[in-house]
Amino acid sequence: MSNNQAIQVGRIDWVIVGLYLFFVFFGWMNIYSAAYDPMQPNLFDFDKEYGRQSLWILISFTLAVLTLLVEGDFFNKFAIFIYSFFINLLLLVLVIGKEVNGAKAWFGVGSFGIQPSEFSKIGVGLLLAKYISSTGAKFKNWKTRLIAAAIVGFPACLILLQPDVGSVLTFTAFIFVMYREGLSGNVLIIGLGAIVFGVLSIISGATSVDFPIAGEQSGVWVLIIIVALISILSWIVVKNFIVPRNRKTLYWIIAISSVASIAFSLSVSYIVEKVLEPHHRERIYVMLSMPVEREGADYNSQMAKITVGSGGFIGKGFLEGPMTQNNYVPEQWTDFIFSAVAEEWGFVGSLLVIGLFVYLIIRIINIFRIVKLPKVYFFI
Repeated sequence: MSNNQAIQVGRIDWVIVGLYLFFVFFGWMNIYSAAYDPMQPNLFDFDKEYGRQSLWILISFTLAVLTLLVEGDFFNKFAIFIYSFFINLLLLVLVIGKEVNGAKAWFGVGSFGIQPSEFSKIGVGLLLAKYISSTGAKFKNWKTRLIAAAIVGFPACLILLQPDVGSVLTFTAFIFVMYREGLSGNVLIIGLGAIVFGVLSIISGATSVDFPIAGEQSGVWVLIIIVALISILSWIVVKNFIVPRNRKTLYWIIAISSVASIAFSLSVSYIVEKVLEPHHRERIYVMLSMPVEREGADYNSQMAKITVGSGGFIGKGFLEGPMTQNNYVPEQWTDFIFSAVAEEWGFVGSLLVIGLFVYLIIRIINIFRIVKLPKVYFFI
């Protein structure tokens, strides 16, 4: 083992390791409970979800050990190749992938499924870290911003084509990494504003309004009228209360913001209402708690909420949750696994899990702030 490897192994934060192991085995036990079959109770039965999960745990442990033993500079040198490999997988899954729940996002390997979008985050993190670590990368200039956005945005767009909106949303976390490295806070404000305005556009676009002259139109036009009125009011305020030398700049800001907001609102509404398939649109409506036409489209989320409430303050106990054990939540061991946690471990257990997750994230961030290593190590 080289000196660099010895340093890496010698400086392992065992608190983080302990938390990781806790989450791995706690998650495994809750998958076992959510998918429990009294006829096949063996924890290592590969015909069941909990048996297949044991294999993924073994693979993750192996990769974690290998990551510690490999020279850290390896990831820095080969970041572009790792990134390219996962980009190719994302392209390939669009061609030969298996469609699951309306998303062509999986490679089917026997009874196992591999979702390349999950692994692509590793490639994005490594290449982004390598680029940020380069001496010429400064987030004050547009070149750095555009290249960093392309590194994150290209795989995100490929995932959106599957389409898997949930996985795409996780890529927005990289914005906070860029902010930590010098990206203007204005970008975060604009991004947050775009999210809020996008949600309002979806909600208003799903309704219709009977206008006096134009007749029945999409509700998104109400939002556009509000934007126009706010813009006019802002223009009046600037004209009457701002000193002349600052007016021209503010006029441009108002004009550009208004046009961009209206164009963005119309685009979001059009894509959701006219481009997306009905089942994709239903997913968005359900996520925003909006009414859907198809009866039962929000069944999963409704059952998950009921299951969470069933847990009460201290929970029903392991393998004792009536909603979980009677399979009221379809495929509860995947997207709705937290409902199983909430029912069997209650409010107290749920709060403890969330609290430990927050502590783990804070501890990792603090280590990154203290240890003077290239940024690529942090992403590893």
